[in-house]
Amino acid sequence: MMPPAAPAVSVREAPLAGARRVVVKLGSALVADAARGAVRTERLDGVASDVAALRTGGTQVVLVSSGAVALGRGRLGYAPSRRLRVEEKQAAAAVGQPALMAGWSRALEAHGLVAAQALLTAADTEARQAFLNARRTLRALLACGAVPVVNENDTVATDEIRVGDNDRLAARVAQMTGADVLVLLSDVDGLYTADPRREPGASHLPEVAALTPDILAMAGAANTEAGVGSGGMATKLEAARIAASAGCATLIARGDAPDALALLASGARHTRIAPAAAPEAAYKAWIAGALQPRGALVVDDGAARAVRAGKSLLAAGVRAVEGGFGAGDLVVLRDAMGTVVGRGLATYAAIDAARIVGLRSDAIEAALGWDGGPVVVHADDLVRA
Repeated sequence: MMPPAAPAVSVREAPLAGARRVVVKLGSALVADAARGAVRTERLDGVASDVAALRTGGTQVVLVSSGAVALGRGRLGYAPSRRLRVEEKQAAAAVGQPALMAGWSRALEAHGLVAAQALLTAADTEARQAFLNARRTLRALLACGAVPVVNENDTVATDEIRVGDNDRLAARVAQMTGADVLVLLSDVDGLYTADPRREPGASHLPEVAALTPDILAMAGAANTEAGVGSGGMATKLEAARIAASAGCATLIARGDAPDALALLASGARHTRIAPAAAPEAAYKAWIAGALQPRGALVVDDGAARAVRAGKSLLAAGVRAVEGGFGAGDLVVLRDAMGTVVGRGLATYAAIDAARIVGLRSDAIEAALGWDGGPVVVHADDLVRA
């Protein structure tokens, strides 16, 4: 006799179903045993197993992992309860980060996955050129099948220039990578109307359509205690706001089970905060309306047709370069009659773009002395007029 079929899980109950790219944030308490100064190997192994399963299903995963300071402080003789000065945090991060990456590398390699360290600062997430550089690197790693493991670069970041917590950093990474879903693993299973450990009658919110003032007020001082590390529920909702503006849904869920992602994928209790739009639409809306052009590229008829079809602009199709723009700056694309056919972010600075006007890909390296590729404005960074 055949066993009964498992009940079907709806898309709402399977929140990772169909996700093309997921960013998963894990706080210090989930990753590091500060008392022993060691990584929680069972936790990392469980996450790595879940990442491998998601990858098999066609979902790319970026991990944003805290834990460097927690792992390093004991190795430097800092008492667990003592508040560290900025330079001591930086020293602890310098010692703990290699141990953190060693733990992730070991766990991921057991499933045939390559871990790639990426350390970011606030400048990398806020300054446009640095943002674009980091975005290209992360996307290249994902395209190669690696699993980026991101952390704030605490060794060089001071309190004045820090992102501040890895919830917000994870949201910025979700922006950079065009993620569909941001998962914030915590020690609570989502957002409640009040702290459920103080008010047993507090209601769990499975779905948040918009981060209204009333919703944000639920993450007050009492609920903030429900977070881990340097963050709390308030920072998680701020991260969700950043992610939503980029078209990325946010899931807040428990992360203290070794198979936390698998449980979440199967419909474990969580709070989902809806995105504002699709990631591509949100990013391109930023290009279309939030930036001032710094120059222009005049293109031939073939290139104009390609741009109107949503394809990348290649150097071979450029006829003239106007303005003193830098790489990453917004430029207007015009045809020979002066009609604007698109707007986009330049891959090359104006001085270099002018040297490769009309050239095919095999002639670019000789013209520049280095090979930056034939794309002058990538389709991902282009908005049709």
